[in-house]
Amino acid sequence: MKKKIFFSGLFLLLFGAGVYLNQLLPIATGYSAKNLASGIFVAGRTQESIEDIDLNFSIVKFVNNKVDYEKKEVTSSFLWRKSKAIYIEGFGCTLVEEFPEEEIRSRPYQVIPSLPESPDTIAWPMGNLITDSIPPGININKLNSAVEKIMADTIPFKGNFGLMVLYKGQQVAETYQKGFSPETRFLSWSMAKSFTNTLIGIRIKQGKLDLQKPIDLPDWRNDDRKNITLNNLLQMNSGLDWNESYGNLSDVTVMLHKFGDMGQYTANLGALYPTDSVWVYSSGTTNLANLVLRRSFDSDSDYFKFPRQELFNKLGMKSAIFEVDASGTFVGSSYLYATLRDYARFALLYQNDGNWLGEQILPKDWVDYTVQPANGSDGKYGAFFWLNRSGDQPDSPKDTYMCKGHDGQFIFIIPSKELIVIRTGFSKDGDFDSNLMLKEILSCLE
Repeated sequence: MKKKIFFSGLFLLLFGAGVYLNQLLPIATGYSAKNLASGIFVAGRTQESIEDIDLNFSIVKFVNNKVDYEKKEVTSSFLWRKSKAIYIEGFGCTLVEEFPEEEIRSRPYQVIPSLPESPDTIAWPMGNLITDSIPPGININKLNSAVEKIMADTIPFKGNFGLMVLYKGQQVAETYQKGFSPETRFLSWSMAKSFTNTLIGIRIKQGKLDLQKPIDLPDWRNDDRKNITLNNLLQMNSGLDWNESYGNLSDVTVMLHKFGDMGQYTANLGALYPTDSVWVYSSGTTNLANLVLRRSFDSDSDYFKFPRQELFNKLGMKSAIFEVDASGTFVGSSYLYATLRDYARFALLYQNDGNWLGEQILPKDWVDYTVQPANGSDGKYGAFFWLNRSGDQPDSPKDTYMCKGHDGQFIFIIPSKELIVIRTGFSKDGDFDSNLMLKEILSCLE
């Protein structure tokens, strides 16, 4: 009898482990295929570099990756699971999930020219001609020492790829670790959420979206979700059930690696809280907001050219690549690539209240709206931007607001100091202290 109970228990344990592993494997292989493909074909990095740094953790480091440089695709496999990511010109790399590869490739992607054509002959910020003069109010020798300290690649500043500092709109520091350069496109991770904020702001300025109007999805009309607005999505207090835990099976890992339509994945979730009451950080609501954005266009071809035509080209963000999911919706939660200089241009747009060289790109009150604390966030979040009103960066001014990425990607905007700091890299928890970085740089202001 005892043996029967033992073997029954063992069977159930093994069966449960097998079920869990079967659910986990697509996360591991999907993560590896997608990030390796984008790292090689979008960022221009080597397979060795990405596997040694970005994919060297947990079960992901055991995944076998096969790169087809001719077809520009990556197949990643572990045990019985395979995942494939393909390259789409102008739109980066996409995991082949839920939709046939032929359908994914045949969407009406609109690749329009990236402007300016010759950035090295045009003055900053539209181009890359940067003056050598230093604006008054900053100790450049002290800043150089601080930057050298930050880029030493030791704790508490471990894992840097690149660092840029702008003061009074002018670049005063730009440096890269070996293997990276001003031409390298860097992954945004969740900094992409702030770009989603921008695209929605532009669309609102065009009169095609309304922040306060209920989204009105057909499946939501007969339950509490019928009250959810675009504003609730941007401020992450929609009330939708969501788990943003990384490192295991959760809504965010399942959405990014197992579902081809990420916005619809979120739309299918039920409500857990009353709308506008509880703040829950959610990559899902960002991708749902991108689906709402997509539906505001008469055609997908217009939607696909929108970021390049209305944002990237107007700011001179020649390098920017916004990737799409298998359904064709921009993955606004996570997948944008750009150089540090182009991230800096994006930050300048916000520092200048949405105005770019005389053209009002965003609604005049959009930046003020962006930095208003979301209900339930205790002052730490606005509209797809993080805020410092809660003092998360204790040695920085309270008016600091920022874009944050999962592995330590940051864009800090400090209006009261006319300061912008952009940092990208790959840092595990505890390896990089963003507050100390800002403290070192702020100490250089006179």
